Amino acid sequence: MESWFSREKRLNMGFCDVMIRREMRRSGLVAKAKTSKSHSVDVINGRKVNGVYVGEAPNKTKIATGLVNDVPEMNSYLMGRFVEDRFIYRQTFIIRSYEIGPDKTATMETLMNLLQETALNHVMSSGLAGNGFGATHEMSLRKLIWVVTRINIQVRSIAPVRDMFDRGDIIEIDTWVDAAGKNGMRRDWIIREYKTQQVITRATSTWVIMNRITRRLAKMPEQVREEVTPFFTSRLSIAIADNDSEKIDKLDDETAERIRQDLEPRWSDMDANQHVNNVKYIGWILESVPIRVLENYYLASMTLEYRRECRQSDLLQSLTSIKEKIANCADNSTRKQLESVHLLQMQNNKDEIVRARSVWKCKQNLL
Repeated sequence: MESWFSREKRLNMGFCDVMIRREMRRSGLVAKAKTSKSHSVDVINGRKVNGVYVGEAPNKTKIATGLVNDVPEMNSYLMGRFVEDRFIYRQTFIIRSYEIGPDKTATMETLMNLLQETALNHVMSSGLAGNGFGATHEMSLRKLIWVVTRINIQVRSIAPVRDMFDRGDIIEIDTWVDAAGKNGMRRDWIIREYKTQQVITRATSTWVIMNRITRRLAKMPEQVREEVTPFFTSRLSIAIADNDSEKIDKLDDETAERIRQDLEPRWSDMDANQHVNNVKYIGWILESVPIRVLENYYLASMTLEYRRECRQSDLLQSLTSIKEKIANCADNSTRKQLESVHLLQMQNNKDEIVRARSVWKCKQNLL
């Protein structure tokens, strides 16, 4: 009997399939092919998107019309596929109604979640996935997991109409990896608007290995290095030249302009590695940002430095300090923007969890 989760996943992806086909047909990106029954079907990447193969296929399995099979190869445009000699993994998403905020555009948390989803699917499609959340086979054997130490995401507004993706927009995400020092890994992403292929968002991150039992950082075992090295690439231009390496100032009760206390992680905030998902921290950071900023500015870039993990029993507080800055533009004009520094820390002993720095641009002055 089909489980509730399987059915929900199947129906959800079926909806995504229909929406993508509708948008592609409207924009002229979908070709038509004739079947033996003399009717037209949508074709993407040499396959019928209604579930019947055309061209080369790993097997002859057919699935119900309008539904998407769980096997990635059967719908590579949706589930993701490798490009650029298998060094780049590419996946397509639709922005859904529950992924937009009060201004009717995709939130920073939405983008971060999609980046994370693409990264995990990259690992799974590489054949490296073990039992852990993004861990490889050799890492799982040694009880090791990946943890992010730093991420920098930059958003470029979709000029001249709006500043972020709307509900129903189709986006395409590319991701790839490279070594970061002897024991780390760098992962980069770019997000494009599918219809125009305009790059809207760029992001880069640094990851290290932690023992999931002792919760201590560990060196990369040689067996793990042998697993991941074939997927490292230094020949690609990086998504961001991460020059935002300036030390992020630490806030305290005296230097912070706003403090939001009593932030308590919920069970649903925990991930498969039994600590708070790194995307959740963004929402807590924004809790101490003034409402006037959230209403009138969009988050153009954000750098997060993760200092320690957080558990469900921890009680947190969010601190923010904001200042105005006049930015010089390429056309020699100047525009006002806001720069803010954030700190998320334990409320009782003040241990740091995340330091962050962000840049906010006025929604009425789209680039």
